[in-house]
Amino acid sequence: QVQPVESGGGLVQAGGSLRLSCAASGRTVSNYVMAWFRQAPGEEREFVAAISRNGGSLYYADSVKGRFTISRDNAKNTMYLQMNVLKPEDTAVYCCAARLGYYSDSVLAYNYWGQGTQVTVSS
Repeated sequence: QVQPVESGGGLVQAGGSLRLSCAASGRTVSNYVMAWFRQAPGEEREFVAAISRNGGSLYYADSVKGRFTISRDNAKNTMYLQMNVLKPEDTAVYCCAARLGYYSDSVLAYNYWGQGTQVTVSS
């Protein structure tokens, strides 16, 4: 199995940028599809972005398309989420997830989860 650990969250003003990292320990990370999800207070966890095992295919929620960029470095067992032009509605706990097999935007499809990192965007 793989154990993801997120970092890079914080407080930023609207229009600003943050880069999240997800370091995964355990089995070979390149075998896993990786994704970011987020959960705002009182809301359900929602899909943000995903990346295929070799990084060749990227997937985004409509709400972040054009502002967020997902990437991975399998040599470092790390995935990233570059977040630009942040909005107050992006405020949430961002979680990294991993699964074997193919891409999915469903929370239920992912087996391995990190604890999350808080992102707060002030207006």
